[in-house]
Amino acid sequence: MKVLVPVKRVIDYNVKVRVKPDQSGVDLANVKMSMNPFDEIATEEAVRMKEKGAATEVVVVSIGPQPAQETIRTALAMGADRGLLIQTDQTVEPLAVAKLLKAVVEQEQPGLVIMGKQAIDDDNNATGQMLAALLDWPQATFASKIELNGASAANVTREVDGGLQTLEVQLPAIVTADLRLNEPRYASLPNIMKAKKKPIDVKSPGDFGVDITPRLKVSKVTEPPKRQGGVKVESVADLVMRLKNEAGVL
Repeated sequence: MKVLVPVKRVIDYNVKVRVKPDQSGVDLANVKMSMNPFDEIATEEAVRMKEKGAATEVVVVSIGPQPAQETIRTALAMGADRGLLIQTDQTVEPLAVAKLLKAVVEQEQPGLVIMGKQAIDDDNNATGQMLAALLDWPQATFASKIELNGASAANVTREVDGGLQTLEVQLPAIVTADLRLNEPRYASLPNIMKAKKKPIDVKSPGDFGVDITPRLKVSKVTEPPKRQGGVKVESVADLVMRLKNEAGVL
């Protein structure tokens, strides 16, 4: 069974995001970029499936600018077999991403698509669901555990408000990974060197016949207001008074 893993290049989660002076977007100049953490978890899960013999090939696909090849190389160093970059410098919205991934799925014919539940830059949490709808495939989101039942079905444990829910989905299917699915490995130096020799195909959105023209326009980006320091109160009555007069919550 072939497993397809979409990955995204985002600002590293340890970096403090800066807004451009003209408030037109986020400043990416000289900023460290890395693989989206949820996609890293999805890649790890796919590689583990291959190591167990449940998967025969792990294919990684990314949509973005030319430097996104570095993100694909990271996945290859973790154990993926080959990569595909759909190169574009445009901002690609979730629906356009889902349409491109649908075209890739139709070309690659994977038995399972594992992807991060969301990207940490836009937090849309929409691409996996949209892709499942476009393909008319079953989906299991927020997976904390995946157990394959051969090549025909999978049991997916997902985290919900009430606890844990286990779904059985028929393959092929879409699964989105949550934080507790696994802990991604660090790529070893030998595997990093091997990854440099693994193939990465580069295509454009036009090769798949998909229009990625944005439907939304960002009018303004601002930083959240700075948190103000707290104050000590002398009594419950003082607390109630401040909540009523200053905070306006009562």
